[in-house]
Amino acid sequence: AAPIGCPFHALCPHCLLWGFLLVKSCFFCLPTVTVFLSTLTPKFYFALTVTSSFISGLIFVFEWWHFRKYGTSFIEQVSVSHLRPLIGGVENSPPAPAAFSAGENEANRQNMPECKMWRNPLNLFRGAEYSRYMWVTGKEPLTYYDMNLSAQDHQNFFTCDTDALRPSDTVMQKAWRERNPQARIKAAYQALELNNDMICGFLPFYSCATAYVLLAEEEATTIVDAERYFKQALKAGEMIYRKSQNCHSQSPQHEAQLRRDTNVLVYVKRRLAMCARKLGRIRESVKMMRDLMKEFPLLSMLNIHENLLEALLELQAYADVQAVLAKYDDISLPKSAAICYTAALLKARAVSERFSPETAFKRGLSTAEINAVEAIHRAVEFNPHVPKYLLEMKSLVLPPEHILKRGDSEAVAYAFFHLQHWKRIEGALHLLHCTWEGTFRMIPYPLEKGHLFYPYPSCTETADRELLPTFHEVSVYPQKELPFFIHFTAGLCSFSAMLALLTHQFPELMVVFAKAVSMVSVISILTMFPTPLSFKNQRHCFPYSRCLLCFITV
Repeated sequence: AAPIGCPFHALCPHCLLWGFLLVKSCFFCLPTVTVFLSTLTPKFYFALTVTSSFISGLIFVFEWWHFRKYGTSFIEQVSVSHLRPLIGGVENSPPAPAAFSAGENEANRQNMPECKMWRNPLNLFRGAEYSRYMWVTGKEPLTYYDMNLSAQDHQNFFTCDTDALRPSDTVMQKAWRERNPQARIKAAYQALELNNDMICGFLPFYSCATAYVLLAEEEATTIVDAERYFKQALKAGEMIYRKSQNCHSQSPQHEAQLRRDTNVLVYVKRRLAMCARKLGRIRESVKMMRDLMKEFPLLSMLNIHENLLEALLELQAYADVQAVLAKYDDISLPKSAAICYTAALLKARAVSERFSPETAFKRGLSTAEINAVEAIHRAVEFNPHVPKYLLEMKSLVLPPEHILKRGDSEAVAYAFFHLQHWKRIEGALHLLHCTWEGTFRMIPYPLEKGHLFYPYPSCTETADRELLPTFHEVSVYPQKELPFFIHFTAGLCSFSAMLALLTHQFPELMVVFAKAVSMVSVISILTMFPTPLSFKNQRHCFPYSRCLLCFITV
């Protein structure tokens, strides 16, 4: 037995014998390793380095593609989601404290970024615009997720519990759930045929406005055809709306029916105004929008004022634009890119024609220029993706039917319709180009703290990838740093390629170097193999079960 002070006092004889045999085996393995390494030729090392460089290059390209498409590293994602639980690396996070007051809960709920999808106020027509784009380019401009959200909107706007009382509405209720466009169009014609089969006295009651809406949106291949269908829908919708107004107080079902008929009427009038705008009858379009906002002032959540702003900008009626902004650019109302950037455009209009960065640097900014720059900084903070589209640093695509506020989808929708208004004002884009990047100095940590708005939500990238087509490169803010594995694979590929080049140029010297490195590596691996000698010296003996060899022997 070893003395008390000896470092092997805590080890049993089995462990001492095992350690001695392992150390002895290291010296017996060295001659075998040396013989094996001496048989390797320069061609082997050249092929090894070239293969290593090629494989690491493929991994690097795949990692880069995965990061650009999904925003994450594939190796890191697999390691965290699959390998870490297998090796027991899941950490149990401490339970969240349950003692919160109602006020704290409400404050946390308000500060939490919410990725809510909004209906695009200026969304295009499927048949007359989206479908024509697909026919010409062969690319699908709308994603399945976006069209599914539109189907849900149609069911919420155009259906109610009393649809069973109207046979045509019963057919349309099924039509809005159809995924196949041809099936929806066929159902719309079926609903119109049911109207023709009704008795003439009940025809006004059973006129199906939603069938004309569907045909205008999806079957019409031109804006003129869409307007013709919407005019028929308006005629039917007004008759149904007046009938519902007379009966809405009779029961809750009639109130729901009135809400549905109101939604149909507002939708039809708005789309008719958009048709007039697209066909060049801009003043008529503005009048229709103003009348619609006066008739239904409580439906401000539909953002009809954004349609009005765009039409007024086309008329260059900047005083009327300012009046609309004074009403809707309020702190209590939700903001949008159209509100913020239109306000910046009006203030930039006052100074952009005479603005010069060199002159401003020498004499300083005037009060009007400071106001314009602050307005641009405010707009960029709300949606930092818009300037790249306005300055044509990124290519545009057709806007989706739904947008995410402060996201890339909203930036695409705004720039698609408003780029022409910025170009019309001389110097506006130049002022934007000189000042927009200064916004980021005021918000160094946009995900944690904002300057004029809440911190930028971190969920916009994922939601925008669902809304925008796959051939569009989604803008990401703030820019993510490249993952570690991209740097690692790039370095490994470069290092292996350099070794392959050196092996090809200096084969004998590199063979000697490779053998030396291999010998050192083998000796290091054998000597660093975990043995019982690595146990710490303790005053008392180890428990018998902590010695693996003794445990197996027993």
